[in-house]
Amino acid sequence: MATSSVPRIWGCLRPPSPTTNTKISAPFTAAPLSFSPSILCGSNRIQLDISRASLRTHAKFEKFHCEDETPQEPVELQQDEDEVEVEDEDDSCLPSDLEGAVRQSSQASAMFVSSGGTRAIVELLIPQLQFLDEEGAQAELWELSRVFLDSLIEETGCQKVKAIFPDAGAAALLKYRWKDAVFGFSSLSDRKPVESEDEIVVMVVPDYQMLGYVEKIAANLSDDPPRPLIMWNPRLVSEDVGVGFNVRKLRRYFLSTFTTVYSMRPLPSGAVFRCYPGSWKVFYDDKERPNRYLLAKEQISRPDAEELEIIFGDVEEKSEKGPSLLSRAAGIFSSMNRFMRVISK
Repeated sequence: MATSSVPRIWGCLRPPSPTTNTKISAPFTAAPLSFSPSILCGSNRIQLDISRASLRTHAKFEKFHCEDETPQEPVELQQDEDEVEVEDEDDSCLPSDLEGAVRQSSQASAMFVSSGGTRAIVELLIPQLQFLDEEGAQAELWELSRVFLDSLIEETGCQKVKAIFPDAGAAALLKYRWKDAVFGFSSLSDRKPVESEDEIVVMVVPDYQMLGYVEKIAANLSDDPPRPLIMWNPRLVSEDVGVGFNVRKLRRYFLSTFTTVYSMRPLPSGAVFRCYPGSWKVFYDDKERPNRYLLAKEQISRPDAEELEIIFGDVEEKSEKGPSLLSRAAGIFSSMNRFMRVISK
């Protein structure tokens, strides 16, 4: 297997799985998310027009456990208590690091496919996968997609997985580098990106500029017998194209046919999370324990910007202290998602 170089986003407080050679690097500085980047420029290089001067916020996903240097109780008893504590934690469902999130998303995707689902979306809305203008960011993106694909094959047991990359250059380069990959390679612009023997298809960061190809492939996979299609971190909605009829139509008639099986979205003072078959969860910072989260609300559907403002507002009202970062978080989130709120109507 190829060695992956995966960035750390929440701190590696749980050691990586012994079955992987993935290396974790330094912690990250989170940033507000944007739906405006364009990653397809006709070559294997992703280019983004994102201002480095944009507001940066800190979303913490470090779930650390304090360990006494001199245990006062027998080891077995202490371990049992630790296990009970972890089970009771609101944020125990959150992954410890980026690789853990990617693997968790593959497990959710596999469960969705095994239940008969055919159209799934995996979205990791974090800076490393949203802001790719820094050196080496694109390479990290590809390595993370490799982790997802390998994990998906392991979870499903399917050996006929086809990975469709944004352009022919990227597909050719990665096929050359990953000679030991057990999945197939193609690009959105290939004349025949999906073969009849392919059983599961994964589109890696499909872009709105290639929407026509995406819709065509999805339609072909719906033919009898239907085959599962997973879009990994799709970028099919962009502020660059405006909020018009085409975008509304895209969301209403195409994206609405997909199920978001995994979503991780850090906020300035919390997070929105979903892992199939679980429900959507909104977390906020635990003021008593740095870098930990408390569950604010759990619901069946994805919370929109207005709902998040209400949720964070309710949390703040229950707090004994005055205005806090929660109010600023709600305001920042509202401004960042004004575009998404409009096209969701």
